[in-house]
Amino acid sequence: MAGIVTAPSVTAVLRQYAENQPEKEAAAFVTDPVREDGAQWLTYAELDARARSLAVRLRHSGLQPGDRAVLLHPAGLDFVTAFLGCLYAGVVAVPSSLPGRYRHERHRVRRIADDAGAAAILTDTPTRGEVEEWLTEEGLGGLPLMATDEEGPAPDAWTMPPTRHATLAVLQYTSGSTGDPKGVMISHGNLLHNSARIADVLKLDGTTRGGGWIPHFHDMGLMGLMLPPLMTGSATVLMSPSTFLKRPHLWLHMIDRFDIHYSAAPDFAYEVCSRRITEAQAEGLDLSRWRHAVDGSEPVRAAVLDRFHQQFAHHGLRADALAPCYGMAEATLFVSGAIDGPPSSLKVSADRLERNEFRPTADAAETGRDVVSCGPPRGAEVRVVDPETLRTLPEGGVGELWLRGPVVGHGYWGREATNEADFRATTAEGDTGYLRTGDLGALHEGEVYVTGRIKDVLNLRGRNLYPQDIEHELRVQRPELGNLAGACFSVPGTDGQGPDDVLVVTHEVRGIKDEERLRELATGMRLTVAREFGAPVGAVLLLRPGGVRRTTSGKVQRSAMRELFRAGALQPTYAEYQPHLLPAMPAEDGARA
Repeated sequence: MAGIVTAPSVTAVLRQYAENQPEKEAAAFVTDPVREDGAQWLTYAELDARARSLAVRLRHSGLQPGDRAVLLHPAGLDFVTAFLGCLYAGVVAVPSSLPGRYRHERHRVRRIADDAGAAAILTDTPTRGEVEEWLTEEGLGGLPLMATDEEGPAPDAWTMPPTRHATLAVLQYTSGSTGDPKGVMISHGNLLHNSARIADVLKLDGTTRGGGWIPHFHDMGLMGLMLPPLMTGSATVLMSPSTFLKRPHLWLHMIDRFDIHYSAAPDFAYEVCSRRITEAQAEGLDLSRWRHAVDGSEPVRAAVLDRFHQQFAHHGLRADALAPCYGMAEATLFVSGAIDGPPSSLKVSADRLERNEFRPTADAAETGRDVVSCGPPRGAEVRVVDPETLRTLPEGGVGELWLRGPVVGHGYWGREATNEADFRATTAEGDTGYLRTGDLGALHEGEVYVTGRIKDVLNLRGRNLYPQDIEHELRVQRPELGNLAGACFSVPGTDGQGPDDVLVVTHEVRGIKDEERLRELATGMRLTVAREFGAPVGAVLLLRPGGVRRTTSGKVQRSAMRELFRAGALQPTYAEYQPHLLPAMPAEDGARA
């Protein structure tokens, strides 16, 4: 929608809707879509008035345009108004998860506040006590704290701050390491271009609602589900992530009841729905109006989409509604999407993939790996580049995906040296201005195929193996692992073959306490990896459910797991490893040689 990108700011778009369609429903928060009173709504006029009132409060409290405010809100409409209130005040919004109970979660929020140079902390009244406790614990008691749901001044006192496309709107912190979070600088122009591309590709207008349960502090939740419907004058319908995790069928009932045109989730969510939603829970469900079921934020698996479609086809779900997509916070969100037909995948040669070649198999008997198409580039220009030589690769080469275009963010906050290398990269041929994604993939017949992350690829005895392939194969061949999470990574060996040449396999397991059964499972996992991938395993660690570190969107954090392993911080219920790895696993943690 060209009209979105010609507007000077997100604020200007919302002001226009508030004036032209004040009584139209703009945003809803759903607690239970099955109940008639299970949703709370705000109209465009109400949303605008609350945002203007909060903006006046922010200015009266001393915050100036360009100051950063960390938003610590639970899921709900208070976050929506707090976020927009920041934009209306010219204050840079810094969405974050709540501090939580665990030390690494609380430390991460502290690091975000420090890195952003926060001038204030925003929350709501029910959460204020929890946030005050965290501020005191972290020695941040001097930071101003404001409950954004308290009654504020009259919105008529608001004036529009100087805002244009280049004005910084958001610091979107990526789900990286706990100790070193990085905030992507997202401008009003980035948000407008991203919303316009999503609207064009998904055919959104003032009648097509979007929404879902993805956390509001995640790029997919904020810039994929919340903002595009508001930028098109429609409505965004939101639900708490915890509601989905406890009762996944409510997500699908929300899509049905509120006539949602598009919703998005990571791959694991579609697997959860296929595994946990019963026929009784799905009774009466009509998914025929769900036009785009976007699958992104982690490697998309063809088998997961197939199962999801098979289970819900008789509830009206169309095969061509399933839409594998590729995106990232550094590109505001949306890069490519397979939108115009049923999802497709290619079986590519496993041997060639190890040599960074993307070649579909010609023989059905040839060992291969199914890779799902994420469609043609739609939000940015895409190049495939050798990450070592920086040479642009022809079709069929596997390399790092480089992006260029108006959706690419302005770099990481406060990291100019990193930005020069990562956000203004130049190819060996002299083509410049690219974002280096860190993702490996290929372009085949004009479509993007993502094969993995550079930092996760296992280089074992000169071969490049993808950890997600090993993890998936283990779950396929070992029913005991069910649909729990696993993480494979490499650690330094001692035989002089290279810095990362020992494979470590960790996986969650549930309901097995007998040591002999655990030993048999670990042995079977070793054999599976050796038989299917020709790789020896240096260590197997079986963990309790939740023991594998994941991001808020469900991505396995393999680098974090490697760090925990090397620090001896994992607590397995059973472990086997080579003798030289023994110091990494203290005996009191339950490890067994």
